[in-house]
Amino acid sequence: MQRIPNFLSHLLGLAVVLGLVVLAQVALAQNSGAVQDAAHPQYTTAEPLAPSIRPLVVAPEKASRIETNSSALVLGPGDELEVTVYGAPDLSGHSRVSADGNISMPLIGYVRIAGLSSSEAEEAIEAKLRRDKVVNDPQVSVYVKEYSSSGISVTGEVAKPGFYSALGPHRLFDVLQAAGGPTDKAANKVLISHRGQDDATTLYISKDSAEIGASNVELQPGDTVVVPKAGIVYVLGEVTRPGGYVLNSTGGITVLQVVAAAGGPTHLASPGKTRLLRRSESGFQEQGIDLKKLLRGHAQDVSVRDQDILFIPSSAVKTALNAGTLIATVGSAAIYHVPF
Repeated sequence: MQRIPNFLSHLLGLAVVLGLVVLAQVALAQNSGAVQDAAHPQYTTAEPLAPSIRPLVVAPEKASRIETNSSALVLGPGDELEVTVYGAPDLSGHSRVSADGNISMPLIGYVRIAGLSSSEAEEAIEAKLRRDKVVNDPQVSVYVKEYSSSGISVTGEVAKPGFYSALGPHRLFDVLQAAGGPTDKAANKVLISHRGQDDATTLYISKDSAEIGASNVELQPGDTVVVPKAGIVYVLGEVTRPGGYVLNSTGGITVLQVVAAAGGPTHLASPGKTRLLRRSESGFQEQGIDLKKLLRGHAQDVSVRDQDILFIPSSAVKTALNAGTLIATVGSAAIYHVPF
């Protein structure tokens, strides 16, 4: 009978030990939770965040407003817009910036947006909706369908001169490609003028692959790009490749150089009777050149100019072509670019 009380006392002692272990685990869990709460505080909807610690949240429809380009396009008269007021389709719609720089919207009337970027225009419309108490928390999107006022004008010797939108990439080669590229008569330079500036910048287009990247400058909305016409000397008659030869050199070009570029006289040529026609104020002036002596180094070479016509007749033709006939053939002559 004495064994029963001993067993009960052992059982009671074991229960006490287990209870102490459980209490220790509970205390440890509470301390761990306190540390986590201190590192990651939890906020309830009953207690709003203080302004100093309110997290910044960018709505998905606003994320596109973050400007990463310092030369962002600005709106101007004639630009075509699509204005969307989220949750208010009656206020949304198509609009075009008026001549005085405003757009008209239902219930709020005119909003001036000329000179603003698309994101700034969104903020201006939101402020007007909020100020006129039309929408409590307006969310506005402005999509520019066409920039009519902030394009780049391309003129001169290009396939398709015109006014090109500056939306998206607008480096020089991109704009020239949009204009169809330079013509065969284009010089190897462009003139770039900026809006509000009188002086134009002359940029030479290098043919060196290592330097061509430096020529691809970035253009700004409102710029004007002029591709000038290159000087051309026409070599006609008995040469291997008759045609017009573009003068893209900054130095002087001579008769021997253009004749060499044209492949030299043919076996039917009469080089001693070569004629040079040069434009003047009174018309074309004709000058005789003995190409045979030039080729042999017995005479001084002659410089040529833009629009000069060098004609090498055939020894088999007794009647020489007159100046009018030679000038008429220039329009159909092939154009060649040579590395003078």
